[in-house]
Amino acid sequence: MTSFNKVLHRGLQSGLRAFSSGAVADKKPLSGYSFELSSTQKEIQELARKFTREEIIPVAAEYDKSMKYPFEIFKKAWSLGLANTHIPASCGGMDMGVFDGCLIVEELAYGCTGIQTAIEANGLAQSPVILAGNKEQQKKYLGRMVEEPILAAYCVTEAGAGSDVNGIKTRAEKKGDEYIINGQKMWITNGGVASWYFVLARTDPDPKAPASKAFTGFIVDRDTPGVTPGRKEINMGQRCSDTRGITFEDVRVPKENVLLAEGAGFKIAMGAFDKTRPPVAAGAVGLAQRALDEATKYSLERKTFGTTIANHQAVAFMLADMAIGVETARLSWMRAAWASDQGERNSYLASIAKAYASDVAQKCASDAVQIFGGNGFNSEYPVEKLMRDAKIFQIYEGTSQIQRLIISRAILDKMKQRS
Repeated sequence: MTSFNKVLHRGLQSGLRAFSSGAVADKKPLSGYSFELSSTQKEIQELARKFTREEIIPVAAEYDKSMKYPFEIFKKAWSLGLANTHIPASCGGMDMGVFDGCLIVEELAYGCTGIQTAIEANGLAQSPVILAGNKEQQKKYLGRMVEEPILAAYCVTEAGAGSDVNGIKTRAEKKGDEYIINGQKMWITNGGVASWYFVLARTDPDPKAPASKAFTGFIVDRDTPGVTPGRKEINMGQRCSDTRGITFEDVRVPKENVLLAEGAGFKIAMGAFDKTRPPVAAGAVGLAQRALDEATKYSLERKTFGTTIANHQAVAFMLADMAIGVETARLSWMRAAWASDQGERNSYLASIAKAYASDVAQKCASDAVQIFGGNGFNSEYPVEKLMRDAKIFQIYEGTSQIQRLIISRAILDKMKQRS
């Protein structure tokens, strides 16, 4: 950890303690809701904003075109404490809460959601280890990430099992003190650059076994024989993010790398989403805010019929609707992240935030292109990239349809409990 990182770590610890106790730094404890960030949180936000302005925005288009993994930017973010923010203090990390992590994500996403995803993907891979890893596992795999800028990946999705996690075919068979994993994962972010993977595999061969008992979570080192990343996928947007399929062929994993216990994998994997869906929502808000800012700036420069297009009500109302979406989507991730940091189960709120912010990002990006007109359809202007980058928010970490399924089930369960 760099000296700067250590200083930031100490500052964050005191600030987070104040925040988690219900107090805002430099003020008396508050009751009820407060929309004021603490002084520490404002520093975090400003650091991320400055980093985005100086390190991400100037090179975002270049990385989009080359599709090169932004490792140099990741290393700079790591050195400043803007990556791996949730690693526990016992492993040398900053032990940052979900809310404060989301502040960083939104700022990074404003610059480029492809680069932001490359930086933040570690958080998804780390979450199962933070939630269910024992001290030895955490020190070995999370402690390394504090000492050097290495990457990890979350391996759950398969070609035939995305939203339907119960359809996972990857198998893990116990042989003595080892498990033998065979199968193939797909659409794995950081797949080709990770040093280790969280892997969800079926350990109960009974196809009728409930998901809550059928799957086990493993930590798998990238250099284990039989682990083979596929080619980098060329995607519509977020093109510098490294997405690949991963093949596991007779991969031997020691029992010490099982998270929590055999059969506990599904609960661990789903629990991770409660922590990581608010940051996805925050990323979507960052993109939506960028779309609004670009569209507003352009509307004040472009003239038609003798005046700037901002003075045409048709355009002005589009900007207003974009602003409504941005502000309310931001509140949704804040509510979900806050609930998580209070120790509350936030599946319902996290799904609302993820679904709503994803839709807002898609609409804001599309409206920005419309306001730019023909220029918006051209790659020389920034909003074309925003529109391509936005779409994946409605798909990864649970599609918008899956989020609505989770939300509707929660509503129905609550009503049944009242009856």
